[in-house]
Formats: sequence, C-alpha cells, structure tokens
Amino acid sequence: MWIGYGEDAHRLEPGRKLMLGGVEIASDRGAAAHSDGDALLHAIADAVLSAVGAGDIGEVFPDTDPRWAGLAGEELLERVLELAGAHPLRCERPRCGRVRQVRAVVTLDRPKLAPHREAMRHRIAELCGLEPADVSVAFKTSEGLAPDHVQARALVVLEEA
Repeated sequence: MWIGYGEDAHRLEPGRKLMLGGVEIASDRGAAAHSDGDALLHAIADAVLSAVGAGDIGEVFPDTDPRWAGLAGEELLERVLELAGAHPLRCERPRCGRVRQVRAVVTLDRPKLAPHREAMRHRIAELCGLEPADVSVAFKTSEGLAPDHVQARALVVLEEA
C-alpha cells in the first residue's frame, strides 16, 4: 500500500466559477487559476502523485503551458490516475495501484459547503472507482484569517493491483 498527501489553494475572485470536488458551487466568487481551480480535485491528484513518487501537478501540468489553460479538475485527476497507473478502468504499467480511500478537508469561509458534501463524495468516488463510503470530505472555515481563498488537503491510500 502507498499513502499520498496533497494540497492546493487558490485566491477567490468575483466573476469566476467555484468548482470543488467536480461540483459547481453557487457563489459570487471562484478560484483564480490557470485551470478550473478545483482545489479539492487538485489536492487529490497531488496526493495520488505523491503516493507513487511522481512529483506534483505543477510539474505535470505547468501553468506556463497554454495546453492546460482552463483544464477541468475532473480531466486533470483522470490524467493523473492514468499516469500513476491508478485509473480504475485502465492500467498499462507493470506496477499499478488502485485508489482505496480518499480523505479530504476543504477550508473556505463562504459559501457553506455542507449542502454539497454528498454530491462531492459521489463525484470523487466515481472518478476514482470507489464507493462513496470510501471518500470522506470535511469542511472548515479559516475563522476569518483567510476569507479570500480556498484551500484543500487530501490523503489517499493506494493498494497495489
């Protein structure tokens, strides 16, 4: 088994969509990012790369490369799962792992995310080939310390296939 940790953060700006865990959240502000700014899926992707010792998403999808402009977090995670040999449907590497668990925490002052928890869990589970019970997403606020940003941290467990 391999364990990986990842995190991502983005500044929030008016007029941008707020995507978290593959779910669009109604908000007057969204993540300022080269991609879609889905900090939760980005943290999970970084955790998968960490688990297999393959760097981070900044190396794989540099923000200096126009090919990745506007890249959806869902596509980014799918590409990472393929690269790491952990895609639930495809593994062409001699040593493949399968994501077994995802544990994540999102810090955001507003809007409140609890009403979106189940949609996020189900979407993450679908992307990783898991049951929703294998995905946990918790929410925190910054207590006013960082009201203009979103941050996500994720831990994944991969099991050798």
